[in-house]
Amino acid sequence: MPLRLPPLPALRFFEAAGRHQSFKLAAAELNVTPSAISHGIVGLEQSLGVELFVREPRGISLTATGVDYLSYVSEAFSLIAIGTQRLPNHRANRPIALSCAPTLASRWLLPRLAAFRTRWPHANVTVDTSHRQVGFPVDGFDFAIRLSRAPVAGTAWTRLFSERLVPVCSPAYVDNLRDEHGNVDLGRATLIHVNSASEDWEAWFDGVALDGVALDGVALDGVALDGVALDGVALDGVALDGIELNDGLRVDTIQLAFEAASMGLGVALGRRPLVDRDLASGTLVEACPQTIASSTAYWLVSAQNTESAEHRPELFDFKQWLLSEAAPFDDPSVAADTGSRRPNH
Repeated sequence: MPLRLPPLPALRFFEAAGRHQSFKLAAAELNVTPSAISHGIVGLEQSLGVELFVREPRGISLTATGVDYLSYVSEAFSLIAIGTQRLPNHRANRPIALSCAPTLASRWLLPRLAAFRTRWPHANVTVDTSHRQVGFPVDGFDFAIRLSRAPVAGTAWTRLFSERLVPVCSPAYVDNLRDEHGNVDLGRATLIHVNSASEDWEAWFDGVALDGVALDGVALDGVALDGVALDGVALDGVALDGIELNDGLRVDTIQLAFEAASMGLGVALGRRPLVDRDLASGTLVEACPQTIASSTAYWLVSAQNTESAEHRPELFDFKQWLLSEAAPFDDPSVAADTGSRRPNH
């Protein structure tokens, strides 16, 4: 007797909605309407005789039954995707599919892709910069580059590099911040914040404070710090009382923060190597030289059971190339070579 399976389209709707925890995002991914997703899942629930989602005014969430069922459905789709990828003719001319944040893609990855294409001219690469979750291998991606403090279970994570945080602004703006002694007074600066960043100004001030750095030639009087414990730290010219971090210009992307800083709107938190091109051209300069290592890192992510070099050798080549390109930026000596200094411990 053949197995009785629920309708495949309904299962696809359920897998996407469960992964995104959103009918709207699932609809955008599958190019259907949210209403189609909702009706499809209602039909699936009626067919199975169980409730898969809790529907609330603020959104949806999986029920305990839904969580359990999603694990089986996701695994089933993964097996189908892997089997399809292994078909002899399926691999012909298939590009390497990579998901990556737009700022990292434009400022670090794309300038290097020409070198990869020179070495492997027949390997095509597709870069997706949409802000959406990636399900391996169901979504058709081979790799993703993600910013995280640590690897996440269920996929294979390989560290690329961490960012180094340093204040940057336009050359004219930093001149306006200098006092009569030539020192830079960050207390007079407009700080440019990035709302979407996992680490921003508080991380930099906190890192400087924890490392006990004496900021030579940089005055921090009047800087508003919120939630940063600076008591007892010996920092030259730093006011430790009534510290908050609320004022300044706020933008939603790192790219926009760099552009605002280059226009003289304030001081942004530079993220090396993403800001290296601007520093090399002189569009931006370091407002002060203290560089703090980010607590997060960029990771290359793929499925645990991704195809081997035997089946798709271009994946192995691409991964090794990315790791070789990233290696210099995860070396602490790079900071000294490029003119930045880490705090002394």
